[in-house]
Amino acid sequence: MKALRAQVRAETYMTFRRGETLLLTIGIPVAFLLFFSSVKVIDTGATRPVNFYLPGILALAVMSTSMVSLGIATGFERGYGVLKRLGATPLGRPRLLAAKIITVVVVEVVQSVVLVTVGVALGWRLEGSAVAVVEAVGVALLASIAFGGIGLVMAGALKAELNLAAANGLYLVLLLLGGMVVPLGKLPGVLGTVSRLLPPAALSTALRSALSSTSDVSLHSFVVLAVWAFIAPCVAAVTFRWE
Repeated sequence: MKALRAQVRAETYMTFRRGETLLLTIGIPVAFLLFFSSVKVIDTGATRPVNFYLPGILALAVMSTSMVSLGIATGFERGYGVLKRLGATPLGRPRLLAAKIITVVVVEVVQSVVLVTVGVALGWRLEGSAVAVVEAVGVALLASIAFGGIGLVMAGALKAELNLAAANGLYLVLLLLGGMVVPLGKLPGVLGTVSRLLPPAALSTALRSALSSTSDVSLHSFVVLAVWAFIAPCVAAVTFRWE
């Protein structure tokens, strides 16, 4: 446990000292929330724009941390031979992976506190029940596993520079298709159908139901996230190369 705690501290420290990581995980989500909540770009149908955008931006924060940050950092560590060396130490591969997962959760907690604080300042108020909050935490954890798996698939199969480009490109595509800043109902035909089968849309829809409305999280969202949370890590485990 001592080795695991030490690695978690090291991973967390390195995460928060990287300027590009802070920009991606906190700066961009906060900027999006402030901009879209203050400027009417798209008619969301919500009484207050922040009620629509806060859950979506929380979903964006989970995706940026679990998929992009974790995937890019792991890809460069693999390319530089860091993973191979750490895997051969007493820390071992299982505790190394556990440390990365715990670090992702820590970062997401910080993101949530910052974004909810900004949201409250913009007029957002929790409309869901305590049960809905628990559901929101549950779907966020499933999404973290799913996005983390996707990030590790790319990190373990691609060269570091190619992984960097692929992760950022996929991030932009999923941002547009995920219902985070553009309502899913405004996506045309096939795009709208496909987006509902992807984890970003399932997560943003679930968080919006749990936090900014009185409706329950749909079974569809749980199923989509559960399927991705199972498939993506399994693919990563099979395809991941440590060097």
